[in-house]
Amino acid sequence: MLTNRYAWLIALLFCSTSLVQVGRAEENLAPDGFKPLFNGQDLAGWHGMGHFDPRVLAAMSEEDRAKKRATDLEDVKQHWSVENGELVNDGHGVYLTTDESYGDIELLIDYKTVALADSGIYLRATPQVQIWDYTEAGGKWNIGADKGSGGLWNNSAGSAGKDPIALADKAFGEWNRFRIIQVGERTTVYLNGKLVVDHARMENFWSKRTPDDFAKEAPGSSNKANPLFRDGPIQLQTHGGEIRWRNVFVREISADEANKMLAAKHIDGYETAFNGKNFEGWSGPVENYAVINGNIKCKAGKGGTIYTKEEYADFAVRFEFQVPEGGNNGLAIRYPGSGDTAYVGMCELQVLDNNAPKYAKLDQRQYHGSAYGMVPAYRGYGRLPGEWNVQEVTVQGSKLKVELNGTVILDTDLGQVTEFMGGRPHPGKDRASGHFGFAGHSDPVQFRNVKIKRL
Repeated sequence: MLTNRYAWLIALLFCSTSLVQVGRAEENLAPDGFKPLFNGQDLAGWHGMGHFDPRVLAAMSEEDRAKKRATDLEDVKQHWSVENGELVNDGHGVYLTTDESYGDIELLIDYKTVALADSGIYLRATPQVQIWDYTEAGGKWNIGADKGSGGLWNNSAGSAGKDPIALADKAFGEWNRFRIIQVGERTTVYLNGKLVVDHARMENFWSKRTPDDFAKEAPGSSNKANPLFRDGPIQLQTHGGEIRWRNVFVREISADEANKMLAAKHIDGYETAFNGKNFEGWSGPVENYAVINGNIKCKAGKGGTIYTKEEYADFAVRFEFQVPEGGNNGLAIRYPGSGDTAYVGMCELQVLDNNAPKYAKLDQRQYHGSAYGMVPAYRGYGRLPGEWNVQEVTVQGSKLKVELNGTVILDTDLGQVTEFMGGRPHPGKDRASGHFGFAGHSDPVQFRNVKIKRL
């Protein structure tokens, strides 16, 4: 009878343990639309890499990259483990890094850490969404720890997003939950349900330039955008104290969803400049364009510059555009109403299918987003031909900023430009006001949701 009693107790304990294990496993089950990055059992899908410039990694030979990964893997084995469905790091070693790269995403992740610890989440292999000891005893109030976790700590001093909007950390020993949304460079962070970063640009730590760097460049050649990489791995940082992770889920954001997110942010002050029905409020060769399904479309083989009847001095314009393969168009900025806007207006901002073979040998100042013939924009941030893009252009004085799909690709001052493509001057670049418009070049490029805000 005693033996049977013990058998019953052992069976009960086994059953209870099994239930606990099932419950822990369920902690790492992805919500609808998400996929798990951590399976709750092992490190499948991850490798090791510390604070390492991804550009240097890309320049290495395949053999050298393989050697580095093998060395980092040995380090992972020393400092990372899985316990009860939790990723555990002892505060040392290389960072756990996803095998896959990600661009526009929504990331959910839980963490629990200890006093004096310091950690973070690298996005696109770039530091970082900050995690640290927010108490005075942690000893880092002098560098912003008193404001709490979740900020883009490696952003420049005073920039949006560097410091969290709210203190949202839970007490040590409790689990914290991040929800991170990144579209282009634009990063939004919720910590424990509180908004701590609101649609701020995450700066590219790896390619920051100082004022001294700009001073060494030719006048007007500077493009200060230094955009974040278009994609890259997610990394979990190790930094001086134990940290545990669980419920690591990612959802990739489609181009259409990303466009809607970008178009909906910071819309105060914008007014509709195109009604989606006809060319009321516009001038120029409007017969060369058509309104189709609410979009302005340049007719194939036609073109010319159509423009708003209103003039603007300082303004921001936000719109969506779609280029066909090999498509070419432009934005007329402070256009006087006649002539070639690239020269008689403040500038023409290029709209182009950058990857078309026929454009492979253009001057760098002719690619998408560039101030045509004057300052080149960064390339690689446009969507595929036939897909819609969101772009915002800000014009203040002689300064121009172009944000494409959430990433700033041009940030320059045309007032400083003294060198021009082909040596051809741009007499209109110092214009203080003018019309906004579209400069068609015979291709069926389309525009929609055109909104303008006076500054």
